[in-house]
Amino acid sequence: MLYPTLKFLITSGLIVAISEIAKRSSMLAGILASIPLISVLGLVWIYLDTKDIEKITNLSTNIFWLVIPSLALFITLPIFLKKGFGFYLSLSLASFITVLCYYLMIVILGKFGIKL
Repeated sequence: MLYPTLKFLITSGLIVAISEIAKRSSMLAGILASIPLISVLGLVWIYLDTKDIEKITNLSTNIFWLVIPSLALFITLPIFLKKGFGFYLSLSLASFITVLCYYLMIVILGKFGIKL
């Protein structure tokens, strides 16, 4: 029980730290958030839990392909905000578009024989 709690505290602590840093410096928070800390931690946790290199390889490959459609959120969110849609509506619309982009990426990759 201690190990899962430690994983939770470290992972959630990073998210809280980045949100607190963002109050003072959006640039520094952006740099920290853009580093794939959560992905790296996920890879570390899976390795420590399983020592299964194939799982690490598969997760790393999936992360690579799914980073591309995730960029839709960061493109559309500021556009909606600048149009005056309000934060929650903008975030909802940007999230919906991002999910759609994930779906399209999975379908397109499937056409090339790449299964995620």
